[in-house]
Amino acid sequence: MALPRTEPRYPEPEAVGIPVPPHLIPARFRAGFRRALEGGQLDRIEHFRRSFRLGYREGKLYLRELRRRQGVRSFPRQGRVRFRLSG
Repeated sequence: MALPRTEPRYPEPEAVGIPVPPHLIPARFRAGFRRALEGGQLDRIEHFRRSFRLGYREGKLYLRELRRRQGVRSFPRQGRVRFRLSG
């Protein structure tokens, strides 16, 4: 018998001390914040609306701060390496 899948519970912005600015659409801001916590990318047209983008940005900044509190300073930067083969 398989266990039912439960979706992970992500905190709301207000629960972690991030207020939703009054000039933004709260539901869209929260959706952007949740998308950032899930690790998603901005790949749909509705993701580029201002309220969603600012929520997404706040979510990414929250994750960075959370990692710093847990002792993870920063991840190594990914660079491109090009090799030229001669011969």
